[in-house]
Amino acid sequence: MNARLKALSVHLFTATGAVLAMLAMLAAVNGKWDLMFLWLVAALLVDGLDGPLARRYDVTENWPTYDGVLMDLIIDYLTYVFIPAYALFKSGLLPGWPGWLAIIVIVYGSVIYFADTRMKTKDKSFAGFPACWNMVVLVLFALQPQHFVTLFIVVALTLTMFTNLKFIHPVRTERWRTITLPMALGWVLFAAWAAWVDFHPHTWAHWGLVVTSLYLTCAGIVQEIFPQRRPRIGG
Repeated sequence: MNARLKALSVHLFTATGAVLAMLAMLAAVNGKWDLMFLWLVAALLVDGLDGPLARRYDVTENWPTYDGVLMDLIIDYLTYVFIPAYALFKSGLLPGWPGWLAIIVIVYGSVIYFADTRMKTKDKSFAGFPACWNMVVLVLFALQPQHFVTLFIVVALTLTMFTNLKFIHPVRTERWRTITLPMALGWVLFAAWAAWVDFHPHTWAHWGLVVTSLYLTCAGIVQEIFPQRRPRIGG
């Protein structure tokens, strides 16, 4: 397979995320939250793989007709933001006016964040919370916190999107990547496990989600507090 066909294949692989988003939405409309999250986890895997593949096969050079970044953003908004926000509201996890407030700040804040050209830092991390509401809402489904706790988390993370607090990219942030990649993979496995057992309250997957989520949320902030020391040049 020549370079152009490989690049096209990557674009087509990215596009499968739209199909997974539709399957997740259909499950959500029918109230099948466990199935919805399984489709969203599958979409997350596609999103995690297509970036490295796109860089490896240089899709912007070998198949510039399709804008892979734009395609990725469209699918990410569906799977990271829109469908999880719908699930948060319709599931009753956050009922009444807090639910309305949550979905408004999630979809409104996230679309502004996605359009911000400053969302990436120099080390390929994210400036502000990267609107990964698929991950947040899945953890909320698993832990079932009190309504005021859920609302606080939603509002706090939304506000964090518009700060310079650093959130690591599981693949592209080089610092601590030997820890981050296993943590990210662990999160995916725990998330799939939790959804597979329909968020049973006594599954060990919930503890795994807590540990991996705390790491992925806080690692970038800790890196800012303790910046990497540059090697000294000369004697």
